Amino acid sequence: MTEQDEKEWIKRARAGDQIAFGNLVSAYQSPVYNLAYRMLGSPMEAEEAAQEAFIRAYKYLNSYDINRPFSTWLLSITSHYCIDLLRRRRLKLFSLDDESTGAYRISNDSPTPETVVRRRELSDHMQELLVQELSPIDRAAVTLLYWYDHSYEEIADVLDLTVSAVKSRLYRARRTLAEAMEGENLYAV
Repeated sequence: MTEQDEKEWIKRARAGDQIAFGNLVSAYQSPVYNLAYRMLGSPMEAEEAAQEAFIRAYKYLNSYDINRPFSTWLLSITSHYCIDLLRRRRLKLFSLDDESTGAYRISNDSPTPETVVRRRELSDHMQELLVQELSPIDRAAVTLLYWYDHSYEEIADVLDLTVSAVKSRLYRARRTLAEAMEGENLYAV
């Protein structure tokens, strides 16, 4: 998809073309779902959150500023919806046992079975720490930085924060995760 395709789809979707909006959904369904999954920790809840994000995007498409990146706007809708969900249910733990998401991939040429298991355990543990230890906004900032490679400016835009607030939140999040992992032998992969 080119930027021109995206702008044309947005223009047509604003005029009521559902196929054009379907093209936008197809182009962004993976990033939206992945962000929701990283924030919520549950595949089922992530699917529901992604659907809700697209419904809201469709409903408010006329308010989107065409001069800004569509992906930033859409991920902002997604992250804010997830933050609201997390705030409503405060401190509940999520199931991380569902293997159907395919969210973790090992990119080593030929790892041993023990290495694969250990990496999976580390990845699962990191996901659990993200869900349990970090606030929803900090979790969103970490996810956008490390899984989506967003800049501090893009994260600030998505989360309606200043760049310095993003840097502070990321610093605190890294410190919180490091403290949670302290004493655990998680680095021996």
